[in-house]
Amino acid sequence: MISTKNIIIDGKHTKPILLDSFHIENKNPKPIIIFCHGYKGFKDWGAWGLMAKAFAEAGFYFIKFNFSYNGGTVEQPIDFPDLEAFGNNNYTKELDDLETVIDWVCSNPDLKSEADTNDIILIGHSRAGGIVTIKTEEDHRIKKVISLAGVCDFAKRTSTVGDLEQWKKDGVKYILNGRTKQKMPHYYQFYEDFIENEERLTIKRAVSNLKIPYLIIHGDDDTSVLIEEAYNLHKWNKNSKLEIIESANHVFGASHPWEKEALSVHLEESVKLVIDFLKKQKSNT
Repeated sequence: MISTKNIIIDGKHTKPILLDSFHIENKNPKPIIIFCHGYKGFKDWGAWGLMAKAFAEAGFYFIKFNFSYNGGTVEQPIDFPDLEAFGNNNYTKELDDLETVIDWVCSNPDLKSEADTNDIILIGHSRAGGIVTIKTEEDHRIKKVISLAGVCDFAKRTSTVGDLEQWKKDGVKYILNGRTKQKMPHYYQFYEDFIENEERLTIKRAVSNLKIPYLIIHGDDDTSVLIEEAYNLHKWNKNSKLEIIESANHVFGASHPWEKEALSVHLEESVKLVIDFLKKQKSNT
């Protein structure tokens, strides 16, 4: 197993993107999985590292990365030392970051003997479930997409009617991070960027237009993104495959930090569902 941590690539918005790659070296080009973390997430959260190794051992070239404005830094990629960056993040920056990572994968000569750039798969957890479906609709290089406890709507998460006027007046609102106890800022630019790009950022439209294999995995005990959102995604794309994991929560039984040597039961089940789905798609081509 070859794992390379904290590769630095230039983002489009002044901040760098940190990236990890995992693969078994055998000079056999492998399908590429690019994994995107969710809101208040990061590439080194919990059991994502074990998940990366599981996919690599199953024959994939696995990449995970930090969105450039997720609040981490090159020096400290875990948690949120740069709250100013976090407050200035938005959906279009995340879409730009994902495009930058895809461009890097497709143009990096060092990957050619191990990674098959004609078989790129996106996996997005939580908020990034929306990011990956929007990017997939836009980018023909993506061949398969997977929503892992993914959201179906950005609009309702961007603002509520009651706080919009106050948010505009103050220029910022704060969300408490229950784990780190940080007051995490959201600047009003987040709302302005959403309104300016609302059509592009409509997940329903993107999902409805997908013409490639699309897998939706959700736990029926998810209290952060309710299972109804998975049902909506599936309803909007009749060719999608929906897998419900009984009793699974939003992070499929994992937590941060994750000090066990094995995946949680529900995350292991999720990984198996993804691998089975992708191998079945490959055998059908």
